[in-house]
Amino acid sequence: MRTVLIVDNHAVVREGVRAILARKRRYRICGEAANGVEAITLTRRLRPHIIVMDISMEPMDGLEATRQIVKLAPRTRILILTLHESQQVVREVLKAGAHGYVLKSDADQDLLFGVDALAQGGTYFTTKVAQMVLGTAKPAAHPDGPPPLSRRQREVLELLASGKSNKEAAAELGISVKTVETHRQATMHKLHFTSFSDLVRYAIRERIIEP
Repeated sequence: MRTVLIVDNHAVVREGVRAILARKRRYRICGEAANGVEAITLTRRLRPHIIVMDISMEPMDGLEATRQIVKLAPRTRILILTLHESQQVVREVLKAGAHGYVLKSDADQDLLFGVDALAQGGTYFTTKVAQMVLGTAKPAAHPDGPPPLSRRQREVLELLASGKSNKEAAAELGISVKTVETHRQATMHKLHFTSFSDLVRYAIRERIIEP
């Protein structure tokens, strides 16, 4: 079970994050903080696996807290959850050492995907954020329809989009976790997607899974 520290200066947001993560039993909320100073103190004491961190807080904001926590607890993964969606803020977050970025407006559909990605050692950026960082447009359209997936790619996508972790999907298919990740990345590349949420929407649209 992975431990999660929630950092936001609004109690209602912390409660919302707690409710979303409660959908998966593999996460346990180990603490809550209302600003960067409290986040550093709790990180030092609790050593959470993952921190869901807001940016705009006083007396210490999330960017400075992220910089210090990266040095203090390099194994802790930090997911920024914020209202800010400017390219400059995104770049500052990446520079500070955060591992993911989710907009609060997308939290209901993307927060859990982001935490899952960080728990597995990866990074996560919603489509809108990735486009700001990379300067890309929307995922390319396929004039003749999306390219077909291999049988294994389809099997991996079905399990992951249904909420299975890489490890769970690997066990069910009898393959390695690394192979699952390879298929996932190959599928995203083939479909020109930049976030896992795009894959989930594709899986629903193509009736690979039921919504």
